[in-house]
Amino acid sequence: MLEQFFHLKENGATVRTEIIAGITTFVTMAYIIFVNPNMLATGAAATGSDQQAVFNGVFFATCISAFIGTALMGLLARMPFAQAPGMGLNAFFTFTVMIGMQITYPQALAIVFISGCLFIIITVFGLREAIIRAIPKNIRIAISAGIGLFLAFVGLQNAGLVVNSDSTLVNLVDFSKMTNAEMSATVIGAVISFIGVVIIAALAKRGIKGSILIGILACTLLGIPFGITQVSGALTQNLGQQFSDFVHVSLFKLDFAGLFGNSTGVVETVFTITMIVISFSLVDMFDTLGTLLGTARKAGMLDDNGEMPRMKQALLCDAIATTSGALLGTSTVTTYVESAAGVAEGGRTGLTSCTTAILMLACCVFAPVVGIIPGAATAPALIYVGGLMISSIKDLDTDDMSEAIPAFLCIALMPLTYSIANGIAFALISYVLIKLISGQLKDIRIFTVVLSVLFVLRYLLMSL
Repeated sequence: MLEQFFHLKENGATVRTEIIAGITTFVTMAYIIFVNPNMLATGAAATGSDQQAVFNGVFFATCISAFIGTALMGLLARMPFAQAPGMGLNAFFTFTVMIGMQITYPQALAIVFISGCLFIIITVFGLREAIIRAIPKNIRIAISAGIGLFLAFVGLQNAGLVVNSDSTLVNLVDFSKMTNAEMSATVIGAVISFIGVVIIAALAKRGIKGSILIGILACTLLGIPFGITQVSGALTQNLGQQFSDFVHVSLFKLDFAGLFGNSTGVVETVFTITMIVISFSLVDMFDTLGTLLGTARKAGMLDDNGEMPRMKQALLCDAIATTSGALLGTSTVTTYVESAAGVAEGGRTGLTSCTTAILMLACCVFAPVVGIIPGAATAPALIYVGGLMISSIKDLDTDDMSEAIPAFLCIALMPLTYSIANGIAFALISYVLIKLISGQLKDIRIFTVVLSVLFVLRYLLMSL
């Protein structure tokens, strides 16, 4: 049955490989079920909501929305990609919309629902696919490399190897402070993560399947005697109270009336909501497109034209997940770049996604067990996968500066601005300007210009 539905042999996959890949993707992205509730609850508290109740509600909303989106990706698109509330988008939801604009949690959910409906409309009518075709080939190649650097940068930060610096923004952790009580946990965590990268790479070189998952588990065990892995406190949460808060605070609690009556003037209200929806839409759309194209390219899933089969179905899954996520009580749901970890383990079909989806749903009950895995254990997976994805650089056209510089900006700005969308935006804007000034008008597509203008307006009118 699995073979007939997912066409495993045709895609060079096996049930075992797909399940391991699904588990790997889940482990590398499981942090979201704790990070997302904490972030949204902080913003909700700033607008008068009960912080703990919102945390409990968003926890369930995060797990269930991730299950719905990822299961759709596996069953409808039959692709090995996972979905969950997106990092960056939840920060915008929290710090810009709720805290900055004093829009309440239920009103902000209404905005996400509107943007989700917009996603569905433009996907059904094929506009998203037109947007993909508007991205020049060299930039499409650069997207994969940029995501690789972005993943590696996130992993290095989670590992504690790269730390904040007031003078240079980032720096290497000071290993000489291992004996310092205040710094020892950070330094030891960094060492464990580095060991994890070595373990994963060595096992992969020897052709051992599940090398990423083995590396994550090894780092988790190594962290126990040093207190990096926190085992105590598992299975102590009050699930009954959490579910009650979910029903009473988050589920179907969108406030459209309050949203449209929240301003002193109709024009101001419509303009504000429109710009927020556009911001959500642009960031989610290009984060998703970047993740799908970059990861699919690395997995060899793109056709001769550089396009991904069943792209429309994959984009529709993303749109439906965003809409259902808003109804459940969380910020925009998007395709996760951590899916690359599962793809690197051999995930090629929707069975990978279905495995991840089941584990996400199980977190509603077993969340503390998942929470045992520290960031120092999942960071090596991100660093390793980042190293795999950077290899696409070899296919870039670096002789034509009108092609090379936009691609370079795409690669550089993704990690440095912590956003896939920013990298694609500046690549497109620079591409249009360079081609225009250098007199290569025939290379510019009308839709590429439209996208560039939209991004310029978005940066001028909204911050993220």
